[in-house]
Parts: sequence; C-alpha cells; structure tokens
Amino acid sequence: MAIMDLDFERHSKRRKTKLEDDPQTTGMELLPREIAQDILSRLPISSLVKFKCVCRAWRVMALDPEVVNLSLSCSIQDTDPCVILHCDFPIRNNLYFVDFAAHEEEKEKVNRIRAPFSSMMPEFEVVGSCNGLLCLSDSLYSDSLYIYNPFTGRYKELPKSLQYPDQEVVFGFGFNPKTNEYKVIRIVYYRNGHGRYPRSRRIIYPLSQVQILTLGCPGWRSLGKVSYRLVRRASETLVNGRLHWVSRPCRNKPARRLVSFDLTDEEFREVPKPDCGGLNRCDYHLAVLRGCLSVAVYCNYGRLEIWVMKEYNVKGSWVKEYSIGAYMPKGLKQNLVRPLKIWKNASNGRAVRALCVLKNGEILLEYKNRALVSYDPKKGKFKDIDLQGTPKWFQTVVHVGSLNWIDTPSD
Repeated sequence: MAIMDLDFERHSKRRKTKLEDDPQTTGMELLPREIAQDILSRLPISSLVKFKCVCRAWRVMALDPEVVNLSLSCSIQDTDPCVILHCDFPIRNNLYFVDFAAHEEEKEKVNRIRAPFSSMMPEFEVVGSCNGLLCLSDSLYSDSLYIYNPFTGRYKELPKSLQYPDQEVVFGFGFNPKTNEYKVIRIVYYRNGHGRYPRSRRIIYPLSQVQILTLGCPGWRSLGKVSYRLVRRASETLVNGRLHWVSRPCRNKPARRLVSFDLTDEEFREVPKPDCGGLNRCDYHLAVLRGCLSVAVYCNYGRLEIWVMKEYNVKGSWVKEYSIGAYMPKGLKQNLVRPLKIWKNASNGRAVRALCVLKNGEILLEYKNRALVSYDPKKGKFKDIDLQGTPKWFQTVVHVGSLNWIDTPSD
C-alpha cells in the first residue's frame, strides 16, 4: 500500500503527448451519449480523475455538466463517501484523501493532494465541504477564503471581508437547492478597545457581527448581530438547506442549544433537541448520517450514543439509533503525546467522532485525530482501518468526490 500524489498538471502533461491524438483512446465517444454519461456518473472519483487525464476528448466528457450533476446525485445517494484528511502538523498544511467507493486495491491507499495555492496559504482550516467543493480559510492572517475542488485543482479566492483586530470567527459553507446558490457565512465575535473584561478561562467577545457572501456576488453583506454564542468547529452539518452549530451556555441562555441558519431566508432558528440529558453539557457533537441531522453524545465509560432526527425539525422523530461501546484502536496504544500548542484542529480531547454511515451499514469513526475505525452495529464489532501513509495527526472531513465547479461572472 502506497501514497499516491494527486498532482493534476503532472498527470496531464505525462499523458498528453502519448495519448491525446491516439484514436484508440477515444472509443468511449462511440457509445450513445446517455449510456456514456450513465457509465461515467457511476465511477468513483479516483477512477474519474484518471479517466479525464487520458486524452482531451475524455476530459471534455468527464467535465460535461450533465455528467457532473449525475455523478453528484449518485455519490450523495448510493455510494460510499470520500474522506479528506486535513493535517496541519507540524507546520505546513497537507490534504489527503481516501476513496471508500473505489475498488479494493484503491481503498487501501492514502492519496496526497497537492494544493496549488499552498505557497500563498501554507496554513489553513477547512471551513466546510459541499457538493465536491471545499471552503478553506487562512489560519495565519484570517483574511483569505478559498473555494477549492481537490480533484480538479481549480480554486478561487473570495472577496475580502470586514476584519476586527481582536476577533473569533465561526464559519459555515453550504448550498441552497431552492435558489441554486452557494453561500459562505462568517459569524464574528469581537471586542472593541481595551476595556476590562471578567477574568475567565475563555476569552470573552461580547460583540458580534454576521457576514454572508453569495458566491458570484461582488461582496459581503451584513446581517447584523446574533444572540447565540456558537461553538467554533469546522465542517458543521448541512441538512435541509440549513447549517447547524451547538451554542455555548451564557448568562441569559444557560442550556446548550442546537442552532440552525437557513440559507434561503438567512435567519437563525433553534432546532428541538432529543430527550437525553447529556445535551446540556459540552460532551456531544453533530453529524449527518444518511442525510439526517444526528447528535453523538459522549456517555460514561467511553460509550457513544447516536441520536438521529428521522424527520427534520420534528422533536418526536429523534431516535437513539446506535449505542457504541468503548474501544481503543491498536495504533493508539503507543504512548504519543498530542502536540496541542501546534495542532490547531484537535477535537477538544474527545476520544471519538462519528463521521458517516458506510454503504454496508457500518459507522465510520475517527479516534483522537489519529485513527479511522469502522463499527458494525449488527455484530457489535470494530475494525481498524489501517492505511499506509496516514498522517500521524489529522482531522477527517466527510466529502463528496466530484469534478463540480462554480461558474461565476468573474471566472
């Protein structure tokens, strides 16, 4: 098992002179258009990337908007996901991916993605993933945002937004199917001046400003203040056209709440929580399992309970779907100390994150930013996903592998 670099320019140049004008490589064009589109839409992303590098004619076919849309639909509904591993340890950031929908030999590979903007933005955070696109923010200077497709290499820098000298930013990125628009939201908590604030373990930012950008528009819009203090975590859940976060307790709202932001009317709303006591404490996280909003609650003795909202925004539809016992992956038994001062994406010391449900019904889990594990809820068994070349520390982002891109007037 080896690491495969995903460097699109290098692959294209290597194949160009040999295959571009070879008539034997264009046999796919002889098929009826509908059949060719159907075949391409069912290919896993790792195979589709290789396909489009064969010759110019196949590249045009792979990037056909109808093929891209069909492939997106198939990937979201019927196939296993592709996961992005974001590593910012020790210094320069790197992205890797594992394609769980690929053939068996390809599943065993960790593929490194060579981001074309790495020299301009050596350190970044993954804001979110949507329809094959990543939204990345500059973690050094906090003033640059990029939309990036890791499987085509295309990227676009977004317009600059209003910055504050002392701020904490919560991001969101999503797609509104009703208007066919992508939007990025910045929820900025900040302080003005050098006034005295109560001493506490957490820095207090009493002021807020909500900024939103519709991709394709020239600038950001201000939506005013927000009454919730949201927990800053990357890749928050997008369900039913709404982004979701967990709120921090505050003086006038002591209970932790599930807060959504509707990408259509651009309003914040609370989502009813399941009836389990752990949600008033900071011991749970959000996930999307089979298209449903889900809450993973940390319980005693290392157990994890996962509640799933079967019908969106209906309190009575919450069901405790999974109960996962304690487990220690083999790779974590060695005594490694987490480099907290360097590793910015550590998940607050929590042992396990629920990522997604695989096509075979197993749950994909991430342990301590260091190991991937699948859990079979029917048999109650765990399986370590041992991939050679996996970075020592990483944060997993569930991603839909696609050749999708956003056409805007400036492109």
